[in-house]
Amino acid sequence: MLSLTDVVAQHCALSDDDTGWLVGLTDQWDMLADLSFSDLILWVPDVDDNVFWAAAQCRPTTGPTALEDDVVGEEIAYDPEHLVTEAYLSREIAMTSGIKLHAGIPVDVHAVPVLREGRCIGIVELHTNRMGVRAPGALEDTYLEVAGLLLAMVHRAEFPVVGHAPVPFSSPRVGDGAFRVSEDGTVTFASPNAVSAFRRLGWAGDVLGENFTGMLTALMASRREPVEEVTGPLLGARRARETEVETRAGIVRLRSMPLCVHDAPHGWLVLCRDTTDLRTRERQLVTKDATIREIHHRVKNNLQTVAALLRLQTRRTSSAEAIGALSDAQKRVSAIAVVHEILSQGFDASVRFDDVADRLMAMVRDVANTGVAVAMERRGSFGLVPADVATHLSLVLTEVLQNALEHGVRESAGHVVVQPRRSGEMLVVDVTNDGLPLPDGFDLASSHSLGLSIVTALVKDLSGTFELSALPDTAGTLARITLPLS
Repeated sequence: MLSLTDVVAQHCALSDDDTGWLVGLTDQWDMLADLSFSDLILWVPDVDDNVFWAAAQCRPTTGPTALEDDVVGEEIAYDPEHLVTEAYLSREIAMTSGIKLHAGIPVDVHAVPVLREGRCIGIVELHTNRMGVRAPGALEDTYLEVAGLLLAMVHRAEFPVVGHAPVPFSSPRVGDGAFRVSEDGTVTFASPNAVSAFRRLGWAGDVLGENFTGMLTALMASRREPVEEVTGPLLGARRARETEVETRAGIVRLRSMPLCVHDAPHGWLVLCRDTTDLRTRERQLVTKDATIREIHHRVKNNLQTVAALLRLQTRRTSSAEAIGALSDAQKRVSAIAVVHEILSQGFDASVRFDDVADRLMAMVRDVANTGVAVAMERRGSFGLVPADVATHLSLVLTEVLQNALEHGVRESAGHVVVQPRRSGEMLVVDVTNDGLPLPDGFDLASSHSLGLSIVTALVKDLSGTFELSALPDTAGTLARITLPLS
């Protein structure tokens, strides 16, 4: 579907400021759709004043839709009888004199021109399905009264009101709960959901006739401590405000919208949403993530302790074979510790393996006893690697790098390159060196090297493949690791 800015860019001569105003209007006009029980269409004028384009559309959540199809991108061209054309030319709110039929559904239609500095920058058209009209009551009457005030504010380009912008998926909507508050702060209407939300906070008294600010002050006395931030008064003149009230019993998010009549204050509409369960789940997730990070941190510390013990044992051992075995075991434990250190620093279940690979390369180079200068570099990026794959891959890479340093360097110098690349859901890692070639008749399957056996077993556990071959047309060796990441 085309966006509002796409339609304006293709067909209109509106300024960026006017376009921004219309975008702000459509960001918040779900409130108007719910209060008026109507579908909304925003029409914008073409460069030719006789043509109008549908730039945005909104359906109500409080009543049945009057428009089954999406109309964004459609046009009204040279139709002087159309309500949109009438509203644009007259600069006044236009409405049908009787109920019209749309696809067999009786529909009321209003067209509200949006005037900025005497210019009509758009027309908001309301379609109300009369077949599913709600029975009149206090809730319906209040909603329609406030909708009329908002329509007049849209007409004068006073809606949306400056202030806190709504937060997607968090800010309350009309159906979540609504209060109508008079100019002196008295609650004149409260929807059943709004009353239930305040009961959840711990309010036991009546709501109608109470001072809204007084109720909030009383509820704040039983809020949780410590208080992380101090918010200003919710009922601010000429400014939309949004805040969250938390007590020991529950949490409710509130959004206030000042209402005006002919530039004079006319009270507020306050929307509320019970977010107790949502915030509770969020805190549980944060606690769980913090626990997981702490576990990784402790595992890393324990592995470093094991590596230190192996290092101490190495110093007390005189057998050259035992020293080599203990040193290899120490490197393997340290490689796993690097992964857990990275995991302990973030909340994700995946690891940015570039950092792990760089640390492993530095560690292997520092402890290697080659007697010559060896340059090591990484070309390309591993990207994000799942945590369970990262642990195995760190061990595999450590063994391959160690093997490249021990057996793949020249007498004077050496060069080892780690080159990862992604191919769909597969990770391919090439480790090359320019040292001595593989022995004649070398067969990986019959090799008795413990390091290569570990690599083969770990790669097989991950349903991957490991290849070791001579570089074509040059001296040196290529080790290729291929792993599925899904």
